[in-house]
Amino acid sequence: MHEQEIGTEQYLTFILGNEEYGVDILKVQEIRGWDSATAIPNTPDYVLGVVNLRGVVVPIIDLRKRFKLEDADFGPTTVVVIVKTTQSGKERTVGMVVDAISDVYNINAEEIGDAPDLGSIVTTEFITGLTTVDDKMVILLNIDLLINSGVLEVAAGENEPETIS
Repeated sequence: MHEQEIGTEQYLTFILGNEEYGVDILKVQEIRGWDSATAIPNTPDYVLGVVNLRGVVVPIIDLRKRFKLEDADFGPTTVVVIVKTTQSGKERTVGMVVDAISDVYNINAEEIGDAPDLGSIVTTEFITGLTTVDDKMVILLNIDLLINSGVLEVAAGENEPETIS
């Protein structure tokens, strides 16, 4: 981990396929090893199901499927990044399955470039921007835009996170 400098934000980076992505580390609650989820009917294919995280039902999203990447077998480096997202003014907890954790980087806002307009084939609405770290491109994601609140409500079974006794 790198020491944070004044005027920078920290991003947790992870690998999906051949690309490296980053999310604001303040949105990250924890990182867990992959464990199976309970499937929920009538959810998009990228919603793997839900898990019980200390009494809270947490939807689990496969980011490979969300980004329309090729499927890959889950291996020893596959992890679930548990994040806090704000949807319709409510804070929600969601798990994102990624291939592997990469690093934590301090990134200055001046070093973040705009997401390119890639046309209608690839959606860039949830990309905050692009930056280069150690000679590699990192795609920075906006978790609040990436996670669809309607999907969360269906996956959780109601509008509020369900607590299991």
